[in-house]
Amino acid sequence: MSINKKNDEFALNYGATHGGESDLTADEIKRLKRMAKKNTKRMDAGGWAFVIINTIFLVVFTVITLYPILNTVAYSFNDGLDALRGGIYLLPRKISFESYKTVFNMHGFLVGAKITVFRTLLGTLTSLIANALLAFVISRRRFLFRSSLSLFWVITMYVNGGMVPVMVLYKYLGLTGSFWVYVVPGMISAFNVMVLRTYMEDLPDELEESAQLDGAGYLTIFLRIISPLCKPVYATIALFVAVWQWNSWFDAMLYNRLKPEYTTLQYELMKLLSSVSKQGGNAGTSATQAAASTQVTTVSVRSAASVVTMVPIICVYPFLQRYFVTGLTIGGVKG
Repeated sequence: MSINKKNDEFALNYGATHGGESDLTADEIKRLKRMAKKNTKRMDAGGWAFVIINTIFLVVFTVITLYPILNTVAYSFNDGLDALRGGIYLLPRKISFESYKTVFNMHGFLVGAKITVFRTLLGTLTSLIANALLAFVISRRRFLFRSSLSLFWVITMYVNGGMVPVMVLYKYLGLTGSFWVYVVPGMISAFNVMVLRTYMEDLPDELEESAQLDGAGYLTIFLRIISPLCKPVYATIALFVAVWQWNSWFDAMLYNRLKPEYTTLQYELMKLLSSVSKQGGNAGTSATQAAASTQVTTVSVRSAASVVTMVPIICVYPFLQRYFVTGLTIGGVKG
């Protein structure tokens, strides 16, 4: 709609509310049009200022966010010796794949990648099921111990038994030296349970009551009514758990260090970075000498390893992104 048309509508509406257009003289109509045009120009100037400032802010924020990632990719594809000169920002100066060859040719890469993918898929699935079931139970207002259990889980978020008691417990349960040490301890997370419970409590109680009137049990209510409405928060929790499972390496070093068949990709990359750092230190005080002997440097190998580990998460995130924001903004009732 044009500005003139808006001004005409403003004048006509003003006249209609003050006795009709016939009561207004030609001079009054012109004066009202000038006032409306001035107000419209002011609004347009403010709107344009907001758009310009907002665009500049978002562009700067995007550059700040993406630059470290693009710089890491550039270093990973650049020759290790040439990278020591510096001056690499967004694009590699001398393309080389030696860093990626070092990463993919490391001992235990395929085994670690297989175990990491399997633990991520299985760990995410089991954790989501267990957390959702517990959250559904304590979100029911008829459950007698909902407050006590919620308080108990909140305490575990701040207090733990320490590394030694946990390791003794895992050894007593037979989890050390096995694949299940990656899955069973991470099935329940107090934070994830609280997030899911809060989301489920905001759903209308009438949905559960109407289902019970139709003869549905709690399992049916959970599977057919609650779970479909919780897809956004399920996707958010699944992303949290999947990223944690994919990036975890300390449990592999602590519980399965003597079991190479249960090694993980992150643990193998950590060992690779440690070995490259030691090679650089043993070759001499000059990093250039280390790069000349190995054709890679700690920075180039670390960059390549970072790219290898973040690519799967980047590929998964677009499929969960549409649920991510909705899952974090807890409190809205789904219709």
